[in-house]
Order: sequence, then structure tokens, then C-alpha cells
Amino acid sequence: MRSYLSVWRLPSAPVLLLAGFAGRLPSAMVPLALLLMVQQQTGSYAVAGLAAATYGLAMAAMAPVLGRLADRRTPRPVLLVQAAAYPILLALLVAVVLGGAPTPAVVAAAAAAGAGTPLVSGTVRALWSRVDPAVRGTAYALDATATELVFVAGPTIVAALAVLAGPAWALAVAGTLAVVGALAIATSAAMRRWVPVPAADRTSAFATVLTPGMPRVLLSGSALMLGFGALEVAIPAFADQSGSPGLSGLLLALWSLGSVAGGLWFGARVVSASLPRQYRWLLLGVTIGLAPLAAASSPWVLGALLFLGGTAIAPTLTVQSSLVGALAPAHATTEAFTWLSTMATGASALGAAFGGALIDGPSGVTGSLLLAVAGAAAAVVVTLVPGRAAPARLRERVAA
Repeated sequence: MRSYLSVWRLPSAPVLLLAGFAGRLPSAMVPLALLLMVQQQTGSYAVAGLAAATYGLAMAAMAPVLGRLADRRTPRPVLLVQAAAYPILLALLVAVVLGGAPTPAVVAAAAAAGAGTPLVSGTVRALWSRVDPAVRGTAYALDATATELVFVAGPTIVAALAVLAGPAWALAVAGTLAVVGALAIATSAAMRRWVPVPAADRTSAFATVLTPGMPRVLLSGSALMLGFGALEVAIPAFADQSGSPGLSGLLLALWSLGSVAGGLWFGARVVSASLPRQYRWLLLGVTIGLAPLAAASSPWVLGALLFLGGTAIAPTLTVQSSLVGALAPAHATTEAFTWLSTMATGASALGAAFGGALIDGPSGVTGSLLLAVAGAAAAVVVTLVPGRAAPARLRERVAA
């Protein structure tokens, strides 16, 4: 607990944790609310998964562009513009879906809303990368745990609002939270202290992605998130087929609660193994945790397995963030973290689309659950593939 208190006492910590939590809630709320809203209107998980996937892909495509712009100046103007545009785009999306518009119009509106999603996650992680190195690892662990709490609160809020008022109200709440989080971070003292690090020279659009060591982290993270995307669609479908559609939010919350428990335990530990080795073993732990899900016989069994399997997720994401922070060029920290979010969000969206198609096909929910296991296993394999050797300064930072 002492290690967490040392992070909380940092001048920037309360804003980064609380505003970051509020600003990230839409990432857990909008895809699920959009999935439920479109499925209710169309009766198709395939169309609903396509809409959710389009939202995620648009957000993923725009984030690195905005991240690079944020690194050149500061993230403040980017966040302020997005705080103004995002609620309008969400309102347009709701109007299109509830108005019974054809699928292409729904997809276009989802793309517009995804592109306007505030750049909260990448900004917060970039700000954490600037804190004292002595507490940076614990800060990343606390950030990963808070992010997992987002996936406890977000689905719970969506489930409650979907039952009491309708999924459209969940989107309205998500838009409000996004604005609050983005404005709080944009006007915070931590943001005012932001000093851009000039690049040594002009770099290509993919220079940050191709930094030695970064491709393996991004590709393995993408494989993992593709599996998670499939699982996030499979869980509501499993609950629906079991005759308890209202349990979908609870099941997703149990999954995240397991991750929170694992993250809190891991963040208070000092691990001597190198970051790459920790990452590889934790990915293997995630794979093992997902493997039994396809054999679940009831929502309650699935919930117990999700909780147990989730315990390795936050530790994995903590080490992943530490790796990105160590590998990223000093002048491109926000861009590096947005690439991580972009690859993860895009892969998760594809996983949701593939998972929805599998659920509507002959393999059903089981096929989507097996896809989740395959994604995590592929992530482990990627970490075993040799890559370009990192410069000595990077090897020292990664091994620390």
C-alpha cells in the first residue's frame, strides 16, 4: 500500500487518475451500448458487431495522427476540440440508429463518432511517463488497475441504463463523462508543465512504430486485444442464449474485477525479471486463463472463470506500458502510447466483428470464445519471434 500512496502523493496523480478514469469510461461504455442499441434495432449481432468495429477502427486510425500533433505542441488543444465535437457526434449516431437508417449510414455515423473520441488514454500514459522513475512502474500499475475499473463500472452503467431507460442513454452519459475527463486533463497543472521535446530531425509517419522492440510489443498486444474483442461480443451473446441477457454487464464486470485484483497485487511487488520476460510469461498466463471459457455451462460458471482468468490481465498491461515507455523516443511518447491504443482498439474491433460473425454462424458462441484463446496464444508466439536489436540505451531501460 505504501508504494501506491507514494504515487497518489505526486502533484499530478489525482487528476491523472480521476479525470483519466472519467475520460476512459466511454471506451468501455460506447462499444457495448452501441452493440446493444444496434442489435435491438436490427436483430443482428453481425450488424451490431460491424458498427462497434467501425467505431473502434475509426478511433484507432485517428489517434496516432493526433498523438503526433500533441507531441509537437501539447495535447491541450487536441483535447479541447474533441471535448466540443464528441458529444455532437454521439448524438448524431444515436439519431441515425434509432431513426432506422440503413446499415451504411449507421457505419458512417459510428466512424465519425470513433474519430472524434477524446485522446485521453494516450495523454494520461504519456504524462505518467514523465513522473519520477522510482515510482513510474507503480504508477503504470495503478493506471492499468484504474483502467480495468473502467471496465467494471462502464458495462455496469450500460447494463443498468439499458434496462431502465435504453442503450441511447448510456451513450449520452458516456459523452458527458468524455467531456469532463478531457477538459479536466487539458486544464490540469500536469498539462501546463508539459514541455515538448523537439525531434532531432524529421521522421516518417511510422518511425515511432518501427523503433527497435516496438513492433513485437504492438503486434503481440494486438493479437491479445483481438481475442478480447471476440470475448466482449461472446459474453453478451452467451448471457442472451442462456436466457439472462441482463447478466452481460455483470459478467464483463467480473472479468475486470479479476484483473483489478491481479493488478493491485502485481503493482505492489518488485519483480527482478526483465520486462520482456515478464511480458511473455504474463501473456502465457492470460492464455491459460482464457482456455476453460469455451467449456462453461452456465453464466455463473462463466463468471467465475472470467474472474480467475482476468487476474493476469492488468499485470500484463502494466508491463506492456512499461515496455512502451522504455522503448519510445523521448519526443514521441504520446504518439507511442496512441499507437499502442490504436493497435489494441483496432484489433479489438476486428475481434468483435469476427466474433459477431462466428456467433451468427454455425460455430456460435463457442467459436467466438475459441477465437479469444487463439488471440492470446498468438500474442505469446509473437514475443518469441526475433527482432532488430535495440540500441544499448534502450536495452538498459527495458531490462530495468
